[in-house]
Amino acid sequence: MNSAATERRDPWLRFALDAERTDAPVYTALARAIAADEEVRALTVNARAHQPHPNLLFGAVHCLLLRGEADGTIRRYYKTLGGEAPIDAGLYPAFREFCLANAARLRPLVETRVTNTNEVGRSALLHLGFRALAATAGGPLQLVEIGPSAGINMFWDRFSYRYTRAGEVFPSGVAHASLTLDCELRGLNLPSFGPSPTVGRRIGLERDPVDLTIGENRDWLRALVWPDHPARLARLNAALALTAAAHPDIRKGDALALLPDALAELPETGSACVYHTIVTYQFSAEERDALDSILVMAGLRRPVWTLAFEGRADLTYHLTLTRHSAGAKESRELALCHPHGAWAEWLVP
Repeated sequence: MNSAATERRDPWLRFALDAERTDAPVYTALARAIAADEEVRALTVNARAHQPHPNLLFGAVHCLLLRGEADGTIRRYYKTLGGEAPIDAGLYPAFREFCLANAARLRPLVETRVTNTNEVGRSALLHLGFRALAATAGGPLQLVEIGPSAGINMFWDRFSYRYTRAGEVFPSGVAHASLTLDCELRGLNLPSFGPSPTVGRRIGLERDPVDLTIGENRDWLRALVWPDHPARLARLNAALALTAAAHPDIRKGDALALLPDALAELPETGSACVYHTIVTYQFSAEERDALDSILVMAGLRRPVWTLAFEGRADLTYHLTLTRHSAGAKESRELALCHPHGAWAEWLVP
């Protein structure tokens, strides 16, 4: 097997590639080192099925550090903790020492938690995608989100957006909102800008919903932010406050089991849309097929749209809009994007 194939097959090396592409040098270096360290990898052997081991271990370590429950020289490399040390030969030994010294506290987090990252920056991509949907199909939008975690991105229409390209600024969304998200635009094409489309119903379907009234749950969401990205952590804190006050309608359970009833519950007026952001990588092939079958069946009664932001095997991330109607399925790729919403290359002329 060639080296590129090996990197994509091993979860730690694959994570390292992804971290390198998203400006996360701490996790890039750590993941590459852990790939060859069986003792540290062993901390994740009892993780829940289909959960990515790197995210869980890194999140567990970050969680202990953010809570101040454990200390170690690793803190000085984490910008989210105020660290400013450059990456050097001491990074991995410090991380390894911390993991082995705190294994008894790390294992319960790794074995019980899931990677329900709620990255609010992805709302900058959803806003553009839903504007494209509303322009095509009309509103109000009747929405079901698969895998909303705490529900932060269920309220994408309540944020302000600042899109930029070559020094030019394109404001969009809600003017003077409590949270403004920045997104760089790349390429030759520009999406449309303006107010967010009107939303009718918004329903979330989540196997492991996050109750924001519980401090430990808020801590875990913060811990899933990568230590090189303190600005992401600041955005998350602002979004958590907004979401907790909004009380999102999130139904607990298997999304595939709940989805038919949720779709049937949507008002007939406007456009029905199911959306998800970096969720289906945790689905088996059979579950992805089942999701497609549910949408095809729902599309026999009325047009049903999907707005999907998901990664691919080549570690690129795509925003895609699909229409299911009368047994037919038509997809349009809208944008190539950064996984956390830092930039988007709009592909539609």
